[in-house]
Amino acid sequence: MSKELLAELRWKRKIFGMWKEGQATWEEYRNVVRRCRDAKRKANVHMESNPTRDVKDNRKGFFKYINSKWKTRDNVGPLLNEVGVLVMEDAEKAALLGAFFASVLKPALRNPRPWR
Repeated sequence: MSKELLAELRWKRKIFGMWKEGQATWEEYRNVVRRCRDAKRKANVHMESNPTRDVKDNRKGFFKYINSKWKTRDNVGPLLNEVGVLVMEDAEKAALLGAFFASVLKPALRNPRPWR
């Protein structure tokens, strides 16, 4: 993060406290929030464009960035079935989720809407 973005985020936190105490208006706070959001989006775009632009000079940084985007969540936490028993096995969780999604999607499939 750049120094300017960090200063903007500190100002956002400060003006939020001022708004909570009644020293700033909601509109002032919302304007700061919008500026921070825009600045964070620009910084994110800039950060994501760097590895692709510098791939010939910095392969390690490029692949580090790519690998960070490939990380996925492997586990699904324990689920409760219809009778309230905790389901821990992966196959049982898959069957339970499949049955749930099938029950949710059945009404939509009975009355299909025309695409046009």
